[in-house]
Amino acid sequence: MTPIRFPAELLDEIDKYIEDGNRSKFIIDAARKELYRLKQRKAIYNAAGIFVEKDYPELKTSEDTSNWVRKIREESEARRRDLFDEK
Repeated sequence: MTPIRFPAELLDEIDKYIEDGNRSKFIIDAARKELYRLKQRKAIYNAAGIFVEKDYPELKTSEDTSNWVRKIREESEARRRDLFDEK
């Protein structure tokens, strides 16, 4: 591991809420969550504009979208039942 410098007041604040011995785990978990969030944000930014409304007439209205989602879920559930021999 690599040591990192933190402002003392930030560590004091963390210590108010985190049990003894768990500070490093808390900071590592927080950094991982933030990194995941940043990666998602970048992916969303990079995907902007790839959806062309005219290419998806089945999603024209919110009702159409709900019906489409319902159909996909039903198909998925049917595949699951077939896979596990459930009726």
